[in-house]
Amino acid sequence: MDIRELRLFLHLAESCHFGKTAAAMYISPSTLSRQIQRLEESLGHQLFLRDNRTVQLTAAGEQLKKFAQETVLQYQQLQHALNHQSPSLTGELRLFCSVTAAYSHLPQILDQFRAEHPQVEIKLTTGDAADAVEKVQSQEADLGIAGKPEKLPENVRFHQIGEIPLSLIAPALPCQVRQQAVQPVPDWENIPFIIPEHGPSRKRIDLWFKTHRIQDPQIYATVSGHEAIVSMVALGCGIALIPNVVVENSPDAIRSRILQLDNISMVAPFELGVCTLNKRLHEPLIRAFWQLLPRHPG
Repeated sequence: MDIRELRLFLHLAESCHFGKTAAAMYISPSTLSRQIQRLEESLGHQLFLRDNRTVQLTAAGEQLKKFAQETVLQYQQLQHALNHQSPSLTGELRLFCSVTAAYSHLPQILDQFRAEHPQVEIKLTTGDAADAVEKVQSQEADLGIAGKPEKLPENVRFHQIGEIPLSLIAPALPCQVRQQAVQPVPDWENIPFIIPEHGPSRKRIDLWFKTHRIQDPQIYATVSGHEAIVSMVALGCGIALIPNVVVENSPDAIRSRILQLDNISMVAPFELGVCTLNKRLHEPLIRAFWQLLPRHPG
C-alpha cells in the first residue's frame, strides 16, 4: 500500500460513501472499489461492510484507520521538514472556483500545496464556475477550476482533474412541478425548467432538449450559479439538469427537498479541470501548483 491508497481509504472511512469519495479524490467509483478490494486482499481482511445503502468500517478497518492516520501525518510532517530545508516560495496565488468546487475538489489540492509551500498566501474567490476561464483570461485570477468549454481559448491551458456526470432534479416535496415530472411519460414542454446562463451545463441541457425533441421549453428562470439553481428546484420552481457534485455537496436541508430523476440518457459528463494562461505556466507559484495537480485516469 502507498500514501495515495491510504488517503483514499481514510476519505472513504470518513464519508462512508463511495460516490462522494470517488468525486473528491478524482477517480471513478469502480476504480475506488477496485483499490479498496486490493487493500483488503493484501491485508487478508475485509475493511468495509457494504450493501446498497450503507458503508461501515469493520474491526479490521478501524485498526487500519488508526495506522493510516498516523502514517499520513508522519508523511506530511516529513514533507514539511524537507521543504523547510530548501528555499521556500512566497507570494499570493489567486484562485477562482464555484462554492461547490471549494468543498468538493479544491481542499485535496490545497492541502498538498500548502504542506509544500506554507508561506504562499492563497486568495480564493468563488462564483459561477462558467466564468472561471474568463476570470483567468482577464487575469482577475491566476488559476480557475472550470468545466472544459467546447472550444478552449488558444491562450488557456486546461488540466483535467475529473469527470462530472449530471442529474435531472425535481422538487421532492408535493407540488405541481413534482407531479408533472414523475409522470410515466412527462410532458416536458409544459414543465418549467431552471437553466444556467452559460457554460458546459447549459450546453448539456440544450442537447437534452434536442434529444427529447423539446422545441419550445418552458423556462422559469435563467440563473448564474448551480447552487442557486438547486435552491430554486428545492423551492418547487421547476426542474433542472445539474452536475451531481452540486447536489451531493448541497446542505442537508436542501438535498432532502430534491428528487433525482432518471431521464438523462445521452447526456455525457463534462470534464472538470484547472485552467491558467499558457504564458504564465513558467511563473514559480503557478508552476508549483500545476505540478501538484492529480492526473485524471480517463
